[in-house]
Amino acid sequence: MKIRAYTPADEKRWLHCRVLAFLETAYFDNVLQEKETYEHSSIELVAEIDGRIAGLIDIEYEAEEGTVCSQGIDPGGMIWHVAVHPDFSRQGIGQALLNEAEKIARTLKLNYLEAWTRDDKWVQNWYEKMGFTMVDSYYHIYLEGDEITSHLQSATERLFPVSAFSHYTGKDLEQFSDIQRKHQCVCYVKALNEIGNIKKN
Repeated sequence: MKIRAYTPADEKRWLHCRVLAFLETAYFDNVLQEKETYEHSSIELVAEIDGRIAGLIDIEYEAEEGTVCSQGIDPGGMIWHVAVHPDFSRQGIGQALLNEAEKIARTLKLNYLEAWTRDDKWVQNWYEKMGFTMVDSYYHIYLEGDEITSHLQSATERLFPVSAFSHYTGKDLEQFSDIQRKHQCVCYVKALNEIGNIKKN
């Protein structure tokens, strides 16, 4: 396995790796047709095995606190993507990518990493095993068909929503007991040095 910097020539294989990895998670329908680019500087790595992209990690990072991340009071990095192709799962690739990204982040004087994920227990367990701590959460609510009429109204005449994706930051989940698809969206952070300061909500 070779861990190296992402290049534009990797894009198609990067996209394939990400979509196949995400199919096994609560983000199964979060499909990209083009790789994202970032407003700020980034660490973008891939794990390559026999010419195949076996894993990936993207971290956009701050020069000034609060420009990318939400949870720290020191400059940090946001993990936007971390994925391992299902053909190469359980081989330590995700950990190897994270370890290499952390080395780079420390040389850049970043104080912490932040990541948001949904309520896949195995994904949360992975972050915790990697030394991350849960510090915040809210909910992703998907509304379909009749679920919409119970919770939303259109302000535009003759416009009838058939599906909706919403963020819910309250605590009263009972009102959504009729909703089939809802996810807790969880924030994990990991301090990269002893002086990293993290807010806990």
